[in-house]
Amino acid sequence: MLVAAFYGFTAMEDLAVLQRELKAQAEAGGVRGTILLAQEGVNGTISGPDAGVQAVLARLRTLPGLGSLEAKFSRADHQTFHRLKVRIKREIVTMGCPTVKPAEQVGTYVPPQQWDALIGDPDTLVVDTRNAYEVAVGTFAGAIDPGTDSFREFPAWVEETLRPLVEQRRPKAIAMFCTGGIRCEKSTAYLLQQGFENVHHLQGGILRYLEEIPEHQSSWQGECYVFDQRVSVNHQLQPGRYSLCHACGLPLSPEDRSQPSYREGVSCPHCIERFSEADRARFAERQRQMQLARERGQQHIG
Repeated sequence: MLVAAFYGFTAMEDLAVLQRELKAQAEAGGVRGTILLAQEGVNGTISGPDAGVQAVLARLRTLPGLGSLEAKFSRADHQTFHRLKVRIKREIVTMGCPTVKPAEQVGTYVPPQQWDALIGDPDTLVVDTRNAYEVAVGTFAGAIDPGTDSFREFPAWVEETLRPLVEQRRPKAIAMFCTGGIRCEKSTAYLLQQGFENVHHLQGGILRYLEEIPEHQSSWQGECYVFDQRVSVNHQLQPGRYSLCHACGLPLSPEDRSQPSYREGVSCPHCIERFSEADRARFAERQRQMQLARERGQQHIG
């Protein structure tokens, strides 16, 4: 299967018509995944046969402002999504700040080949714009973790933490990154709107960096969390060591899975105190049904 992650900020119209067209085309090509459409653009990750995935991307590239739409590609030996979802949203990545317009103004793009030099400069403030559970799987050395649970929390973190830190340290540059580039791009638009200067972001995100920078030259540490059944990918963009806890939805390392609190599909070190016995009984039954489906050679939605 070919896995493609992509996004583009551009003014979009006739979203309902486009939604129907993309859904029909993806289904015809055996493609699954999630495509989000909004007036500000498109964001998605899809998986399927090469021809089907490329057909969806080709259709998107016919839209105004998306002619040069790029995708980050990787491979998987099985379908990485249970279903296809093509949805219309208010934002393609939810920050909750409707006045932020990445199609009009963003920070300076930094290609992967120049990224390590930028973040290696002691006068650069490096910010990971992803959620805390993603950062825990892997990040760039020395990057600041905002500790957010969702991207909606990022603007508040900027005002409460980043602005005082910038005033104190007076960095020459702020360098931001995320998985595929969309969150750090929108973050730079927000920072510029709020008066910050010398704002940069990793072009193509972590996935493009891992694709283009050899591991022995890389400053990346760990694996990269991805929003599909692979859970994480390593530096070769192959499925990594992590799995998901089907109780709380957080990623689990092999060390997490070796803890006494871990029961597959029922509990893990992150959520052992969060759920009731009744909840765990439901989780256990769901896990039993998933196991039965596997034994029958079927895939259970879970």
